[in-house]
Amino acid sequence: MTAVYASVDDLRRAARGYLPRMVFDFVDGGAEREITLRANLADFEPLRFSPRVLTDVSAVELGTTLLGEPIALPLAIAPMGLCGLVRPEGELALARAAKAAGIPMVLSTAASHALESVMDAAPGNLSFQLYIFRDREFAKSLVQRARAAGYRALVVTVDLTRGGKREKDIHNGFTVPPRFTRRTAMDLLRHPAWLARMAPHRKQTLGNLVDWGGRDKSVVALSTFMNTQIDPGISWADLEWLRGEWDLPLVVKGILHPDDARQALALGADAIIVSNHGGRQLDGAPSSISALPRIADAVGNATEIILDSGVRRGADMLKALALGARACMIGKAALYGLGADGEAGVARVLTILRQEFDVAMALSGNQRAAAVRPDTLLP
Repeated sequence: MTAVYASVDDLRRAARGYLPRMVFDFVDGGAEREITLRANLADFEPLRFSPRVLTDVSAVELGTTLLGEPIALPLAIAPMGLCGLVRPEGELALARAAKAAGIPMVLSTAASHALESVMDAAPGNLSFQLYIFRDREFAKSLVQRARAAGYRALVVTVDLTRGGKREKDIHNGFTVPPRFTRRTAMDLLRHPAWLARMAPHRKQTLGNLVDWGGRDKSVVALSTFMNTQIDPGISWADLEWLRGEWDLPLVVKGILHPDDARQALALGADAIIVSNHGGRQLDGAPSSISALPRIADAVGNATEIILDSGVRRGADMLKALALGARACMIGKAALYGLGADGEAGVARVLTILRQEFDVAMALSGNQRAAAVRPDTLLP
C-alpha cells in the first residue's frame, strides 16, 4: 500500500522508521537541551494572521526573485552535510528535486558528493556554502571550484567557530571518530532496509574534501581533519577577503543580531540568512523567526533576507515573508523527505509546502508572494 504523506510531519515519521536512531537523531537533533531547536518550531505558533477578504485570489502568484534569479516559490534547500548517510544519493537527489520544483539549493562544504557532481546532476540555480577553514588556501580553492562549476552564489557560514555539543549524537556514538558499541550495532541491525541500501556505499566520503587532509579519504578521517580546521579566529576581515575573491552574489548565513546584519552589508554582502544553524550550535540562542523582525527593521530594503530554521508549513513561509523575509530555507524537512522516500520524498515535501503556501496566501488575502503585506499578521 502506497504511503499517504499529507504533511512534513508525516514524512518525518516515515524517515524515523527507516533510519537507524543514530542517523535520525543526527538529522533531527539539536544542541544540549534543544531549547533553541524547540523554539524554532514553537515561536511560529503565537503568530496570528489578520486575513483580508474580497481581494480576488483566483490567481495567486507564488513565484518571486532571489538574488536576481526568478524562483517558483520563496523557498530554498539549505546546506547540510553528510546527506549520503540518509540515502546514498544524498545531495544529488536534493538538487534534482529542487531543480524540478524551480527553487534554489545551497550545497554544503561537507556534502557527501562533490560540488561538480551535484552541478552535473542538476545544473541550474545552485549556490555553494563555505566554511572559512584555518587553511585559507584550501578555502580559496573551494571558492574557485564553485566559480568554475557555475555556482550562482557563495554562502559563507559564520556561526561555526566551535561545534555545538549535540548530546544525542554523543549518546548514540555518532561522534568523530564514531564510538561503536553493542547498542550501536543493534540500532543498525533493526533497520535492514537502510543497511541493504547503504551496503554498496560503505566507502562514502566528503566529496569536496577528498584532495585535502592526507591519503585517507573516508568520512571519518576527513570529518576528523575538518574538525581540526574549524577556525575560532574568523573575523569581519575574512568576510572582506572573501568579497575580494568572489565576484557573484555573496550571502552571509548565521546572522541573529541587527548590528551584525548592518556590518555584513557594509562589507559587501548581497543577502543575509537569519539562522541559528537549526538549533545545532548555541543552545539558548533565539529562534530564527523571533530574530527576524529586528534584523528586517535594521536593514530595511537594503538587502534580501532569507529565513532559515524551523519552517515546516506553508503558513510558516507566509509568516516569515510578512515579517520581512524574501524567502525561506528548509533543511531538516528536506532530509525527512529524503529518508522517507529518496528523491520522490523530497519532491513530496516541496509539493506539500507549495500547496500549503498557496492556501495560506489565498485565505490571508495575499495575491503575490513578492508583495506580501506586513499587516498579514496581527501586531
